[in-house]
Amino acid sequence: MESLNERISKLLSQWTALQMAVNNEWGGCDSFEKSQQLASDIISWLFHSKASIQVEDLENLLHERLLLTFNTEIEDGSIEEVYFVFSILYMLHLYLYPSIIIV
Repeated sequence: MESLNERISKLLSQWTALQMAVNNEWGGCDSFEKSQQLASDIISWLFHSKASIQVEDLENLLHERLLLTFNTEIEDGSIEEVYFVFSILYMLHLYLYPSIIIV
């Protein structure tokens, strides 16, 4: 069974807009590493946030990271699709494994 970390990394690796930024090195020669860091940052944000998780906050995080890290403004609606799937994965994880905290 895949962990939440693996699922988030897999989703990011299948996100066309992000992969275009990585493959074309829009974030520099270390774009791949930056995409891996994005996955880690999302996990940290989901599980270490002291405030209640708001879906809009995750959307803002994705917009900000893509703009600042990859100099990319995504306007194709895919950020909304990706954060929607992240929110479902997160809720399923909490439902199925309420006592497991990812660090």
